[in-house]
Amino acid sequence: MKKIILSGANGKMGHVIASFVKEKDDCEIVAGIDINTTQYDDFPIFAAPAQCNIKADCIIDFSHPSLLNSMLEYAVHTSTPIVVATTGLSSKQIALLRKTSELVPVFFSFNMSLGVNLLAELAKKAATILGHDFDIEIVEKHHNQKVDAPSGTAIMLADAINHAQSDCYEYVYDRHSKREKRSKNEIGMHSIRGGTIVGEHDVIFAGKDEVITLSHSAMSKEIFATGAVNAALYLAGKNAGLYDMGDLVRMQNVTE
Repeated sequence: MKKIILSGANGKMGHVIASFVKEKDDCEIVAGIDINTTQYDDFPIFAAPAQCNIKADCIIDFSHPSLLNSMLEYAVHTSTPIVVATTGLSSKQIALLRKTSELVPVFFSFNMSLGVNLLAELAKKAATILGHDFDIEIVEKHHNQKVDAPSGTAIMLADAINHAQSDCYEYVYDRHSKREKRSKNEIGMHSIRGGTIVGEHDVIFAGKDEVITLSHSAMSKEIFATGAVNAALYLAGKNAGLYDMGDLVRMQNVTE
C-alpha cells in the first residue's frame, strides 16, 4: 500500500484525486496540504508543507505555481518523490524542477492524460511526414475559470512538434496585431475560455486543398486523476531523475 501526500487537497482536482484513491486498494492518501485546511476525508490537511510531519512514498502536487518552491524544498528535505501536475509553471520553475530532479525523483507532465500524450506522439509523426507543405495551428479550449493561456498542454504539443522538426518553428499567439501573411515556420496558438469545458485540444495541419485535424477531448477531470495517481505509483522507489508520461507509457508496454 503506497502512501501519498496530496498538495492542493481542497482544490477541485484534489477532491477528484481523493475520491479516486478511495476506490483503490494499492494506495492511500495519508496527508493533504492546502491553505484551506477544511477536512473532508480521513486524512489531515496542513496549511503548509513544512507543517506536514507524515511520511509518504510520494507527493502529488495539484496546487498552484506559487506553492511549487516550497513543495520541492519539502520533497528534497524529506527525500520524497514528487509528481508535479500543477499547470501554468514559468520557464524558471521548470528549470527548478530539473535541478530538483538531481536530488529526488520528479515526475512532470503538462498533462496527465494518457490520451493527450498519445496525441503529442501522433502530432510529431504527422509533422515529420507532412513537412512544411502544411501549416500548423493549435486550438485549445478550457473552462472560464482557467487563468493561464495558452494551456500548458498546447505548449507541450507545440514543443513536441518543434523538437521533431529540429526546432525550426516559432510560436505566434497574437496574430491580430500583425498585418502580414502567415510564414511557413510558425505554429499558431489559439485559446478559448468558456463554460465548463474540461479540456479540448486540436492540432490542425492545413495544406493545399486538404486539412488534417488531430483532436483530444477530456470529458471529466478523472482522467487527470488517474494519470497522476499512476505516476505516483510508478515514481515511488525510483532513483533521482526527471520522469514524464513517456516513461510511464513505456513501462506499461513492457509489462504488457
